[in-house]
Amino acid sequence: MNTTATIFEAVMIFCWGVSWPVAVLKTLRTKNVDGVSIFFLWFVFWGYVSGICFKVSEYFGDGFLNPVIALYLFNFIFVGTELVLFYRYRQRS
Repeated sequence: MNTTATIFEAVMIFCWGVSWPVAVLKTLRTKNVDGVSIFFLWFVFWGYVSGICFKVSEYFGDGFLNPVIALYLFNFIFVGTELVLFYRYRQRS
């Protein structure tokens, strides 16, 4: 495991993921998904799935589960929640 690369990856995933709880709270509060790109959400969702799969495959390769996977899972959950909210509230927009 390259510690420097892991730190940079963790910072990147953390910074990218800060916006997701805010987006979910805004959608819950307003019940409005105007301006939300469903294509963008799906691309990001599958990007997090890919990152999680990569971290799991690393585990099978070296027996160490990189803690960065927690950040991927956190973001995956929030993007998934935003997707569910999009489909729930799209008729209202």
